[in-house]
Amino acid sequence: MNLNYNEVPNIISGKDLDYLSDMFTWNYGAYKNVSNNINSVNDEEIKNVLQKASNLFLDNMNKTLEILEGGSQNG
Repeated sequence: MNLNYNEVPNIISGKDLDYLSDMFTWNYGAYKNVSNNINSVNDEEIKNVLQKASNLFLDNMNKTLEILEGGSQNG
């Protein structure tokens, strides 16, 4: 079955859902690892880099959740 759309339908396929789930899991693992270790670092420059990384992973998780909640449009 080949369907042609003028606009991309606002749906998430099973394959999309699997990928989004993986993305969330990867970012959550990285966020948890970095966040748990920030306080064990003494060098302020490294702490700042770890904090930026932690914020990036958290932002990625939130964006993934927005997509799953339908708050992000295709395109």
